[in-house]
Formats: sequence, structure tokens, C-alpha cells
Amino acid sequence: MTGETPSRKRRFRRLKPSETYQGGSGPVEGTTPPADHSTALLPYGVDADERGSSTALEAIPADQEGRAGEPDRPGRLASVRQGVRRGREGAKAAVGYVADRIIEIAPRVPVRDLATLRRQFPGLTPEELADKLVAGASTATATVGAGVGAAAMLPVPPAMPAELAAEITGVAAIELKLIAELHEVYGLRPPGTLKERSTAYLAAWSEERGVDVTKPSTYKNVAMSGGLKRELRQQIMKRTIRNLPNLFPFMIGAAVGAVMNRRDTRQLAERVRKDLRALQVPWDALPSLPPLEQPLHPLEPLQHTPRLEA
Repeated sequence: MTGETPSRKRRFRRLKPSETYQGGSGPVEGTTPPADHSTALLPYGVDADERGSSTALEAIPADQEGRAGEPDRPGRLASVRQGVRRGREGAKAAVGYVADRIIEIAPRVPVRDLATLRRQFPGLTPEELADKLVAGASTATATVGAGVGAAAMLPVPPAMPAELAAEITGVAAIELKLIAELHEVYGLRPPGTLKERSTAYLAAWSEERGVDVTKPSTYKNVAMSGGLKRELRQQIMKRTIRNLPNLFPFMIGAAVGAVMNRRDTRQLAERVRKDLRALQVPWDALPSLPPLEQPLHPLEPLQHTPRLEA
């Protein structure tokens, strides 16, 4: 009853280590069970030697938890990063190869001087002659784009990078020729040798501007400092991204390539002509200039200039 003194509870006596095991569901703390007790808990026919090591019962590490065969997330992310890095390095190598190729062919592009152009197109003003050159170059680059698009009618993935590189290189050669002849029409031939003029036209193509012949350092310093190749790589990468639709199959890429190349060539010519008009020298005020030095091994497709005339 409430208020009464509770009866004294019976306390269990603590066993001493020297006392033997008396049975039960498990050994009491501080005692050693007999040998036959551990074997009695094993399945029938399994000896004590076949119980295996104690490490099999240890806890599984936290990083190995989960279902068997599940891929390791950190390893998968590392593989993705490695693949992205390899793809980026491959793209840089491809762009660098195309840039080296364009630098190599630039001195081999045949260029007509002003006297030759006036003989081939008599009676035209400088603007009319420039329009004629732009129309011919636009037709030529459109033909290159249509040809690459037709080659990609049945796309072969390993050949696509080579097709893009061939298109960019061919278009660059045509547009370099156009830029050089526009400088002749506007009376702004860059001074120097064939190699120096080619470097100036490369800088104009990569930056999409005219050459300022009053400031030779604007294009010579860029070439000597290594900035020209960097500008070329950026221009090539931009052209590569713009030319990706040219690889559409079923002749779609041919139509897209022709339209886009024609548009890009016209836009480039407009930017260059805008810069050249600001520094234009009239034909009557031009001093007598020597004929242009022609390359020893000109590019075969560009030797026949009537193909670039419309």
C-alpha cells in the first residue's frame, strides 16, 4: 500500500572469474564458455575449423555500402572529367592544325594587282570593281560549302572533322585572296615582301578588318608577339561552330553551307571595305607601284581566276 516501506529487492550476485560456466543463452561477462558450446551453435556437419575468420563478420566499410555492382560515383565523375579534358585537348589540337595549314597556304594565294584587275574589268569604278570581286568570292565560297554539304549527304562520323577542316581552309584561301585584291582596288597595298603582306592579310582575315597601312605596327607586332596565331584560332573555332549545320544529311547541309558561306563572305567584305574607304587613295593619286610578287607554288584551285568572277 501507499506509504509502506517497499520490500528489499533481491540482488544478483556477481560471479567470479574462477567460477565455471553454468549454461544459458550466452556466457556471463568475465567467464569462459566451454569448447563444446560454440560448436553446438553451428549447423550440423560444420566443424570449428570451417567457421571462417572473424573478419567475415566485421562491419562493411561505409564507402562500400550499397548494392553489388553499383558504379562508384567519384570514379564515374573522374572519368567524365577526363573525357571532357581529352575532348578539349583534341579540339585545340585540331584547331591548331588548321591554323598552321592556313598560315602555310597564305603566301601561296595568287593575288592580282590593280593593273591586272583594271585590264580584266575595264571601265569600272573602284566601288563597282570591288562589288565584282565580292560577288565572285561569295559564289566561290558558296560552292565550297555546297560541296562539303554534298559530301556529308551520308555522314561518316570519323570524316566529319576532316570535312570541316577542308571547308575552313578552302574558304580562308578564297577570302584571303579577296582581302588582298580589295586592298589593291582601294590603293592600300601593305608595304613589304610577299611574306609580310601575307601576314597582314592573315591579321585582317582573323580580325575581320582592313589593314591600316599607315600603322605597320598594328599587324607586324601582332605577328611577332604570337597574337596572330591566337586570333587565327579564335576565328577558326568560330567558323567551325558556324559550319556545323553543313554536315546535315540528305543535301540539307549543302544548301545550308552555300547560304551561310555566301553570307559570311559578304559580311567580311563589308567590314573590310568600310575600313578601307576611310583611307582610300584615288587611282589618279596612286604612285606607280611595281607588279605584285607571285608565289612560286600557287594554290591550284585559285590559279584560274575566272572561277572567282561573276
